[in-house]
Amino acid sequence: MAVFTFVCRHEGGSWNAKQHGGDMEGSAASEFDLQRQLSRKAAAAASGSLTSSFSYITPSAAVFQVIVGGGGGGAFISGASAGAPAAGGAAAPPPAEEKVEEKKEEEESDEDMGFSLFD
Repeated sequence: MAVFTFVCRHEGGSWNAKQHGGDMEGSAASEFDLQRQLSRKAAAAASGSLTSSFSYITPSAAVFQVIVGGGGGGAFISGASAGAPAAGGAAAPPPAEEKVEEKKEEEESDEDMGFSLFD
């Protein structure tokens, strides 16, 4: 599996991208054309199924990520762990279920505060 992460910027009427930690670059008139161009370059560099995501940071900046050769289908990548591979290639264990503690809400009357809001 190969992961390609690009930092994209909109300047002077065109979109430009540079690979984070690599030497791939691209430029196009629209973000869609830039995504297609970068996806083709990533697919040429590695073989397998292709998954991509384009996330705006600001209206003129974005991050584009292409994953080639992944397990294929339905993976949702979010947050800071998006670029971090699993240790040793092993699947990460499922997250432990969180216990939901029910908090007892205590009702406070106006008398408890020493004054009344409606006096």
